[in-house]
Amino acid sequence: MSIREQIEAMEQETLSPYACLSVNSKGRKKDEPQCDIRPVFQRDRDRILHSKAFRRLKNKTQVFLTPKGDHYRTRMSHTLEVSQNARTIGKALRLNEDLVEAIALGHDLGHTPFGHAGERTLARLTDGAFKHNEQSVRIVEKLEKDGEGLNLTWEVRNGILNHEMELTPATLEGKCVRLADKIAYINADFDDGIRAGILSEEDIPIAIREELGYDVKSRLDYMIHDIIINSTGKNDIVMSEGCYQAFMDLRKFMFQNLYTNPVAKSEEVKADLMIEQLFYWYMDHSEELPEKMQKFMREGEAKYRVVCDYISGMTDQYAIEKFSHHFIPMAWQVDGY
Repeated sequence: MSIREQIEAMEQETLSPYACLSVNSKGRKKDEPQCDIRPVFQRDRDRILHSKAFRRLKNKTQVFLTPKGDHYRTRMSHTLEVSQNARTIGKALRLNEDLVEAIALGHDLGHTPFGHAGERTLARLTDGAFKHNEQSVRIVEKLEKDGEGLNLTWEVRNGILNHEMELTPATLEGKCVRLADKIAYINADFDDGIRAGILSEEDIPIAIREELGYDVKSRLDYMIHDIIINSTGKNDIVMSEGCYQAFMDLRKFMFQNLYTNPVAKSEEVKADLMIEQLFYWYMDHSEELPEKMQKFMREGEAKYRVVCDYISGMTDQYAIEKFSHHFIPMAWQVDGY
């Protein structure tokens, strides 16, 4: 019996009856030999972790564009916090931790430069045809490895696609990540809002703090405990009614006071302009796209889709560099751009 088979047998003995076992995966789009050491979801986790798209997350905005300070979250640090939250919940509920982690690490691969500002711009320019969760799936299915994709299992791709609140993942592991994502960004973004001098603890309505806690650490701890307590023995991932209502009220507070705050978002109009102009430039000059992108068009991909692929894959710095290269005279360029 191989090490992988031993691990699979251990899963069947120790995981919850509601967990997704590695041996029960619906498989990959392209069949391939099994690894003798790692079950399928562990392999998927490793493939995502070693992907170029994952490495680029370290230079993509979470909330604050080009913040002055080293401690603000990036898209990568957010991803790692989601993974940690989701694994804590999944482990306590005896779910498949490898599947949880793979979904968590892959859920935001398709995010644009400049955070949701870039996503909104591409969505506007394509009549709603761009969504970061769908782009994340496109990356793992097609764009990585020069068109080969990562050939991930169905369960991981389903979890990545359905990590938005209005969608429903097919596995408890996917539902775990979907909720852990919201918990992570609400608490972490509030922490960054305090760091930026935009928010203070006393800004949060007292009813929310009485339910969830009086600081970021307490709220995070409370919500994770609440999910574990209320999901144990159930074929679902849920919060108690009181915790969920306070959580949604906190989320609403964050949208009103940070995500649309003119101080926090003052630079977004510039990001929107850069993404828009890059989009139109490459639509008119598709010959300047990298060869692998032009290859996708020759294979039948729509031009706007390939242009979105290219722009959404950029880091913040690379998007600024390309904008400077195409639109700012060489004599005016500074700081290496």
